[in-house]
Amino acid sequence: MVARWYARPGWFSWSADWRGNAFTLAVASRFKRNEAGDRLVTQGAYLPPIYSSSTIWTANLARIDVCANMATPKPSFLNRAGVHQTQPGGFRAFIPKPLPPDPPLRTDEALLALLSAADREVGRLEGSIQILPNPDLFLFMFVRREAVLSSQIEGTESSLRDLLQAEARIRDPHRPADVAEVSNYVAALSHGIAALDQQSITVGLILSVHEKLMHGVRGGKLLPGELRPDQVWIGPRNAPITEATFVPPPANAVARALENLVTYIGALDATPSLIRAGLAHAQFETIHPFLDGNGRVGRLLISLILADQDILTRPALNLSYHFKQHRSSYYDALQAVRDEGDWEGWLKFFLQGVVQSANECRHTARRVVDMREQFRQLALTRLGRAATNGIRLLETLFHRPIVDASHTAKGLEISYAAANRLIDAFVREGVLEEITGNTRNRRFAFQPYIELFTD
Repeated sequence: MVARWYARPGWFSWSADWRGNAFTLAVASRFKRNEAGDRLVTQGAYLPPIYSSSTIWTANLARIDVCANMATPKPSFLNRAGVHQTQPGGFRAFIPKPLPPDPPLRTDEALLALLSAADREVGRLEGSIQILPNPDLFLFMFVRREAVLSSQIEGTESSLRDLLQAEARIRDPHRPADVAEVSNYVAALSHGIAALDQQSITVGLILSVHEKLMHGVRGGKLLPGELRPDQVWIGPRNAPITEATFVPPPANAVARALENLVTYIGALDATPSLIRAGLAHAQFETIHPFLDGNGRVGRLLISLILADQDILTRPALNLSYHFKQHRSSYYDALQAVRDEGDWEGWLKFFLQGVVQSANECRHTARRVVDMREQFRQLALTRLGRAATNGIRLLETLFHRPIVDASHTAKGLEISYAAANRLIDAFVREGVLEEITGNTRNRRFAFQPYIELFTD
């Protein structure tokens, strides 16, 4: 292993060679903080952060020979985000330091520019939502799109169309079985947002969101709503823990780490909310508090933080599209925090996603408004005496984009025959499309609207 520190006044450069249980360091000057600000103090000297306090230190005039105590495991590896600590089984788990980062974030021009752009785009998105005729009505598809994308990052195959058809109770033997996981995401996010009317973000809220997410689906027997009691790790399928890409903290450290995170989320300080949300997401993924579902809860947590802090009052930011589109970079940026303490690199990736996603969602919201006005005018000019019911049906389609004659008749309080005629008129005008191919029990999709949210 070779590492180097900058040779600046008062600094030193060094290289280290691991040979069995010994390091040899060539020292040019006195020990001091490295560029990341990491340091370790032992016996009054500043030591490089890759050594543990269990190390035995001996020195002479030309060099420092560091010999590890033969009775102890290999040393822990520290950075500003936490420590890779050797566990009784011989593997190393990462123990995160509480937020905020220490030393503090280095806010260079690139990071500040991204934060400014992200704040601006999220503000515009919030403004676009507020001017919608019925924000909650239009939010229906934003939430479902985020649910689909976040779940796909974890390997589900269900599409937005699959989710909408399942919610409309359309039977399809070819539909992926994992659509229930996506439905649970919608329920979990809706539950979390509703709960914020009565409380702030707590460990209890996170546990209840996880329970909603995992209920009755794959992983549903892995303690939904409970912190994991066992060690977990991330890596190639069937790989042992010693070959893991990342090993989260041991189970006995999870509760305190999660409490620390919740305390940070609710802290009344000057940290910009987008920075807080980005740091919290990365920290949550590092803690990995559950046996399953951590990625989805962690991404859902971003929406909860922005809503709780009145930055984006409704979950209309489809940030999972950015994470899915750049999945390798997403995982690499998270891992660089653990390996190198690179909070700034992660935040730049995160804020780039916020800028992109907020801009796309704002334009989608604008297209929804334009589409609504276009079809309202169509109903007024083309449906004659049925125009009033046509506009009423149109409004329901933004909340229920797949309909049938029975539900339409009940919802509009008109006869079944009148509902059929209205639907047929919408089909002729290109508003609705029959999707089952059946002659009976037909279902109709508001296809132009659905396509706005289909990747």
